[in-house]
Amino acid sequence: MFKLNRRSFLASSATVTLAACQTVPGKGGGKGPNILVICSDQQHWRALGCLDDFFHTPNLDALAAESTLFTHAHCTTPQCSPSRASIYTGRYPHRTGVIGNLGSIDHQGVPIPGLPVGTETVASRLRSAGYHTAYFGKWHLGNRAYFATHFDESALDFHGDGAISELALGYLERCAAADKPFALFVNYVNPHDIYDVNGALKAAGDHADMPGVPLPASWADDLSSKPAPQAQFMKEDQGAFIVDKGPGAWRLYRDFYREKCRLVDIEAGRVLDRLAALGLKESTVVVYTADHGDMDTNHRLVFKGPFMYEHLVRVPLLVRLPRAFGGRAPGKADALVTLADLAPTLCELASAPVGKVDGTSLLPLLTGQGDVVARDFVVSQYYNKQRWVNPIRMIRTAAFKYNRYLDFDDELYDLRRDPDEMNNLAGHAETAARQRALGERLAEWMARHGDTAFHAAWSTGRDGTRLDAG
Repeated sequence: MFKLNRRSFLASSATVTLAACQTVPGKGGGKGPNILVICSDQQHWRALGCLDDFFHTPNLDALAAESTLFTHAHCTTPQCSPSRASIYTGRYPHRTGVIGNLGSIDHQGVPIPGLPVGTETVASRLRSAGYHTAYFGKWHLGNRAYFATHFDESALDFHGDGAISELALGYLERCAAADKPFALFVNYVNPHDIYDVNGALKAAGDHADMPGVPLPASWADDLSSKPAPQAQFMKEDQGAFIVDKGPGAWRLYRDFYREKCRLVDIEAGRVLDRLAALGLKESTVVVYTADHGDMDTNHRLVFKGPFMYEHLVRVPLLVRLPRAFGGRAPGKADALVTLADLAPTLCELASAPVGKVDGTSLLPLLTGQGDVVARDFVVSQYYNKQRWVNPIRMIRTAAFKYNRYLDFDDELYDLRRDPDEMNNLAGHAETAARQRALGERLAEWMARHGDTAFHAAWSTGRDGTRLDAG
C-alpha cells in the first residue's frame, strides 16, 4: 500500500475551551445515554473494509459488526460546510443558509456566510436536556466564538487528527466518573488529505506505473454523455493534474486514498478503545459517519465537484445503540436516509427538544419498535466550488436517480440495471415518462421545503462570470 507521512498541524485560529466534566452534576438517573459522534471528511460509503477488501479499517469494521449499518445513507450536499451544517442542525443547506463551502463565492459574487449566529444545533438542544457537550476538530462553519457556547468544552477548527484524538481521550477520562451524560463530537480531517496526492504523484515519478488497487469498472467512462461541467472539472479544474496520465497514476490515487482512510480508522479506534476501557461502552450511543464522499477514480473523476454520483453522495453511517437503550441486533438497514436525520435521532434518544428539522428520527430503525417513516426517495443539493457555480438537485429512489442541472443536460440512471451509473438515460424516449415523473416529485419536494434557491441562482464559469444560458 502506498504510504506518505501525513501533515499534522494546529489551526492557529482554533477556539479552545476546557471544562471539567466532573464539576457538573447528574449522569444517569433514568436519562438518555451518553453520545459519541465521530465524523470523518470525504469518506465514501464503500470506504470500509467490511464492504471493500481493498480498505483496511479493522476498528470501523468491528464497530460495524456491533451496529446498524445504513447502506443507503446520503449527505444533503457533497460539500464540507453545508453538509456539516445539516448534520448539526437537521436542516437542508437552503434552510441553514450555508449553501456552499465557507470561503467560496455565490452566483452574485458574495462570499458564502457561516452558520448564522442564533442557530440552534443538536449540541445546544442536548445541553438544554442536561447533557455535558464537547466538540473537537474540524468545524468549517464560521462564527466560532458564538458556537463555542453550545459546548462545555471545544476546540473548533482544531486540526491534526492525532491531536484531536488526544483531546477526545482526555475528555472521556474526565467524564468517566461523572454523573452527567455527555455528548462528544469528534471531527477528523482525513481522508480529506487525499488532496496531497498530487505531491505524492510527483514524488513517485517513474514509479507511478507500479501495480496498485485495481481501477473501477466506471473508470472507462469518457463522460461524453454526461453534463459538461464534469469533464470541465477534470480538464480545467482540480482534476487537471491527473486527467491525461496513465492507469498507474490513477491506481496511486486509489492507494493514497486508502492510506488516508486507514489513518482515520486508527484514530477512531483509539477513541473507541478508550471508551470501552473506561467502562462506557454499554452506556454510550456511537455514531460514525462522514460529511461526503470522494470519487476515488470512479468515472475517471477525483475529489468532489459538480456531480452527484454514488461515491460522492453516499456516506458510511454506523450507529451502535446499546441494548440497555433499546438497540436491536446488529445488521444492515437499506432504508434511504440522510445526514439531516442524525440531529432528530440524537435529540429523541436524549429526550431533548427536536425543533424545526428536515430530517426524521432513525430510532424506529435502530430499535425495531415504533412506526418507521419509510421514504420513497432522498434529495441532495449542490451549489458551487470556489467561484464556480453549478446548481444541481438530485432525487434518488431505490431504483432510479435523476439529477437536474440548472443550465446543463440532466442525468437519469437505472440503478438496479446500471449501479455504476454509466448509461445516462436522460432524454431517451423510452424513459421519458420516468424522467418526467421524477422531475415532478423533485419539484414538489422543492416547493414543499421552500427550496427556491435553485431557480433563483444562475450558473457561472470557473471565474465566477455568469454564463449565457440563452
